[in-house]
Amino acid sequence: MLLENIRELSAFSGDGRPYIYKNAHSVSLQFDNTAVQSEMYVTAPDALLLGYTVTMMGFLLFKQSPETIAMIGLGGGSLVKYCYRNLPQASIVVAENNPEVIALKDHFHIPEDGRRLQIRCQDGRDLVRHADGDYEILLVDGFDHTGQPPQLCSQAFYDDCYQALAPDGIMVVNLLGSRADMTHYLDRIHRSFDGAVVAVDALESNNMIVFACKGRLLDISDQAVMSRLKDLEPRHALMLRMTAQNILRQRRNDKLIAALHLSAEQLRAG
Repeated sequence: MLLENIRELSAFSGDGRPYIYKNAHSVSLQFDNTAVQSEMYVTAPDALLLGYTVTMMGFLLFKQSPETIAMIGLGGGSLVKYCYRNLPQASIVVAENNPEVIALKDHFHIPEDGRRLQIRCQDGRDLVRHADGDYEILLVDGFDHTGQPPQLCSQAFYDDCYQALAPDGIMVVNLLGSRADMTHYLDRIHRSFDGAVVAVDALESNNMIVFACKGRLLDISDQAVMSRLKDLEPRHALMLRMTAQNILRQRRNDKLIAALHLSAEQLRAG
């Protein structure tokens, strides 16, 4: 369904099926009239418009030229298009379990399947369950009209995500919901990834973006992160500097909290 004026949008209640809202400047994918799932500039279809997608691209600070990328959740294809256009060495597979979402992809100028891109009508849970060290980057951005599907935030799912990654592979998860739910999911990710995790608030939104690594790649020095940022900025028109600063700040906070916990345990033991 295509809605083209604000009066239609405000009157539309939705039944859980995806639809498109279009105005003079942008095209958006929605499940209801309260939240935008994806948004695209009409004049710049490959640009990242929503802040959480920019933050998710922060994986470039740790792995600049991945050759294998998996994504769970297609939406309007913002991340797919950005990676396809700007990481030409990468092959990309996308799992999207809603055929009605896939049917709308031409409205968002998503490239056709080919040697470098496969869009599968598949549950993301099955994608990672049947993978073993296949992907350097795994982007988890799967939502439906109810929010975060249970099968995409279970302990077993995050365990499978770890198994699906190559050594030093990075998973990036978009979380949105109550603070209690997001904390619960974050605890699961910590268990699956043995604590190799950094979680930051997304730019310009209430989303939490979680970076988790199979290995210790997220532990590279602050100086190395900022050096990579300097290399990336001329090639990527993103607000990566703010994302880098948020990641470094959160890493320092996490280390401080861990040190305080250790001191408290030592005092109790002594």
